[in-house]
Amino acid sequence: MSWRRTLALAALAALAGALAGAAQTARAGAVAAGVSNGSPSALPSRFCDRTLELSATEQDRLLRFAAVVREELAATGGAVALISRSGLDLSRFGIRYSHAALAWRGDDGIWAARQLYYACEEGRPRIFDQGLAGFAMGTDDPALGYISLLRIPAEAAATIRPTLLDTPRVVHLLAAQYSANAYAYGLAYQNCNQWLIELLATAWAGLEDGADLRARAQHWLQGQGYAPDPVEVGSRWLMLLPYFMPLLNVDDHPQPDRAAMALRVSLPAALESFLRQRLPGSERVEICHDERQIVVHRGWDAIAQACRPGEGDRVVPLD
Repeated sequence: MSWRRTLALAALAALAGALAGAAQTARAGAVAAGVSNGSPSALPSRFCDRTLELSATEQDRLLRFAAVVREELAATGGAVALISRSGLDLSRFGIRYSHAALAWRGDDGIWAARQLYYACEEGRPRIFDQGLAGFAMGTDDPALGYISLLRIPAEAAATIRPTLLDTPRVVHLLAAQYSANAYAYGLAYQNCNQWLIELLATAWAGLEDGADLRARAQHWLQGQGYAPDPVEVGSRWLMLLPYFMPLLNVDDHPQPDRAAMALRVSLPAALESFLRQRLPGSERVEICHDERQIVVHRGWDAIAQACRPGEGDRVVPLD
């Protein structure tokens, strides 16, 4: 196998792991809120045992990073925000953020994040509530990390929050089987971001619980123009990788998409675009850190690579 093919396979393996923010047991601070009816399945440890051993310096850096995230959420007018986290380096695919959650402000003023994780020990997806520190520390690179916050206007947040905290209904939105690259309009599998967009659809459309809840949510999303940009795979070798790796599947994707090697998968960028279209009053904040500083960037344009501050950005030294 050529070095180019080897690198391509490694890149898609990284994609599988990162999209599974997801394909790991919940990290510190997570509390189980519900489970799906998926049947247990054994997974290689390299996909599940990804908890990093952090040094005292790294822990301090990430806790300070989480404190800045908390400050930015505190300035949110509503009680719900979309929060996304970077994972492994997916620049090959043009992806910065791979895992999203909905953060909500509790009656005590404390923010938490509700999200889908793949519980490896149980072999099924579950919903977990997690503190912001735990969410920020769930990184794959303690030296460089990014978080994106989408502040949802108060009126829209008030519509979303009751559905978000309706545990029986959000658990009912779980698919029985998890796939990191699940087709955005398929019912066979689901990834963490797909569960989240279907939850938003359930809230906005006022969908009642029922056996066909996911199908109704997807039907509403199609009618509202939700259309994730395709992930350009770019290699026939990569298209074969799901046959040899857990948590990746292509059988749910339409044949034309497979032929074009362009898979339509729900990612945080697609969720942000949809919310921006539906809620023009939403405000976006990106927060990143390297080993020297934390940078806070406001607006819809992306923060610079390598966490370099631009004009008007807030910089918090870590020295």
